[in-house]
Amino acid sequence: MFFSRKKIHTLSDEELILSYKRSKKSFYVGELYKRYAHHVFFICKKYLKTQDKAEDAAMQIFEKLLDKLQTHEVENFKAWLSTLSRNYCLTALAKEASSQKKLEAYFIEDFSFMEIDHNTGLSDNETPLQLLTEALNGLNEYQKECLSLFYLKEKSYKEITEITGYPDKKVKSYIQNGKRNLKLLLTEKLKSIA
Repeated sequence: MFFSRKKIHTLSDEELILSYKRSKKSFYVGELYKRYAHHVFFICKKYLKTQDKAEDAAMQIFEKLLDKLQTHEVENFKAWLSTLSRNYCLTALAKEASSQKKLEAYFIEDFSFMEIDHNTGLSDNETPLQLLTEALNGLNEYQKECLSLFYLKEKSYKEITEITGYPDKKVKSYIQNGKRNLKLLLTEKLKSIA
């Protein structure tokens, strides 16, 4: 039995899930979203810290519900959603940590000519990764975006072209010029602290 949109707010979570599974009508999940969006947001904020990241994560979690609710048996929706949200955030944090490790590995491999080590004059709270992050922020937005997608997200030139909408030649140019400018910025920074 399907319920009209006017009456779905009176349904229990279990009835909404069952109705969604039977009809595949997303407005049933929309009602769950209305009920639990704030709950998911607060879980995401606890783990991801910033409001923007938490909002993005909450939206992505609810998008995933459309598929997950079709394949999972859910007895206590709120508890299940809390676990799903926590796991999503932990995975996002692991990916972010992995990206930072990739950035550090890139720094070590491609900028080893600078002989960055403990004798560079870096203060205790300044790391090579922080230097690289500062230098990246010194690039123009196009170069920074393309370098980040290429090295951190491991996207191909073609994928970067599709993601950004920049022409293929521009993407290659932004990456090559960005890499050169990054080396210049890093060299300048290291000279200033030596």
